[in-house]
Amino acid sequence: MSATASIVARMLFSTPHVPRGAGWGRMVAIGAIIVGAGRGERMGGVDKVFVSLGGRPLLCYSLDAFQASPLIDRIVLVLGPANIASGRALVAEGGWVKVGAIILGGARRQDSVRAGLAALDGCELVAVHDAARPFLTADLIARGVAAARAHGAAIAAMPVKETIKQVGADGLIRHTPPREHLWAAQTPQIAGHAALTRALALAEAAGRVATDEAAALEAQGEPVAVFPGTYTNIKVTTPEDLLLATAILEAEAWR
Repeated sequence: MSATASIVARMLFSTPHVPRGAGWGRMVAIGAIIVGAGRGERMGGVDKVFVSLGGRPLLCYSLDAFQASPLIDRIVLVLGPANIASGRALVAEGGWVKVGAIILGGARRQDSVRAGLAALDGCELVAVHDAARPFLTADLIARGVAAARAHGAAIAAMPVKETIKQVGADGLIRHTPPREHLWAAQTPQIAGHAALTRALALAEAAGRVATDEAAALEAQGEPVAVFPGTYTNIKVTTPEDLLLATAILEAEAWR
């Protein structure tokens, strides 16, 4: 293991394993939407969901996690127009049998998620996950489902480490919010199918852009809880992120 990998291993945010016992009876069908329709502009023109990580396309890791989870019944993969054919070929070769649809996403995240929801008719809970977050685990999925069942909706998140500044257009600091109340949102974000469908439809009708599913739900007064993600559950959007992801993978710090 390299020195870099050793450092990354120590970054892992340890969370208790949640066993799937008698309280985890299959009460509802649960679907997963893997969102990968972005253009990857910050990766230098390389599509981030098909960039190589450990010799495999980045997308494979999220597919592995949802396929392995006993809680997930169906998977919908949402991709951009340039990657639909590649996605279909990858799934055909990879044997992810839970994938029921590979569909075209929209210009915005909320458009892609709405398309995914339409393809998951019959699922009562839906887990939305960024294709660019490769370090998803079955344990993270299980804790998210438990939190969503308890509160109606829940998202993976972690307390921020840095001090956050609110800055004006002139570059001057306007406000420093208390750090103890700030969490960085991650995915999966899990909610009831009907509630999320309604919230995104209302956001569209109001002309409002929801940068994540929680924001759409919050705007409608829906309670959304956070559950601990991990600091290794990073989103790979830049070449620097890919370097960090490679170190995390090498260290096996995310399992």
